[in-house]
Amino acid sequence: MGQKINPLGFRLGTTQSHHSFWFAKPKDFSMGLQEDEKIRNCIKNYVKKKKRISSGFEGIAYMGIQKRIDLIQVIIYIGFPNLLIEGRTRGVEELQMNVQKEFHRRLNIAITRIEKPYGQPNILAEYIALQLKNRVSFRKAMKKAIELTEQAGTKGIQVQIAGRIDGKEIARVEWIREGRVPLQTIRAKIDYCSHTIRTIYGVLGIKIWIFVNQE
Repeated sequence: MGQKINPLGFRLGTTQSHHSFWFAKPKDFSMGLQEDEKIRNCIKNYVKKKKRISSGFEGIAYMGIQKRIDLIQVIIYIGFPNLLIEGRTRGVEELQMNVQKEFHRRLNIAITRIEKPYGQPNILAEYIALQLKNRVSFRKAMKKAIELTEQAGTKGIQVQIAGRIDGKEIARVEWIREGRVPLQTIRAKIDYCSHTIRTIYGVLGIKIWIFVNQE
């Protein structure tokens, strides 16, 4: 039987690196992990609240966390500059104060823009989720996502949607692939994400694998 493994964890130390950098004693490790999760959720909830007024599209590719003894440094990598902040510094300060309430250590938030947002699986998954919520046909949404990725200059992409697609009684899995996606090759840099969306029929799962390049 072929065993499934997360492509990011499989490549740690070769083409992928950790999104969180910190050291802890074994007994404190779980606390640090929960803290990371809490920081990420706080930021996502804040952005969702802000964006509810407009498109509902977060545009966050990923978040990097670095912890020191007295400081937590969070770097948010975003695809679209106008999504998180209207008045740039004011928006960051407001977000920082909001998240700071939850934690005892000093928190510093920085924002970095990504050049090719549609080369990031998280942003693509959000795009597909938004299309499906707007009742666009899933095949159309998948094909459009693939087109956007090709413009970003990637070597291959695979998109998979599972659940009650189009509100059908029986849940099924649909997938589409363009280009090469060598999941078994550790040297191949592959970005991956899984994203769940709530529709009126139930929960759908989206998985995206993007083959960036080979080292």
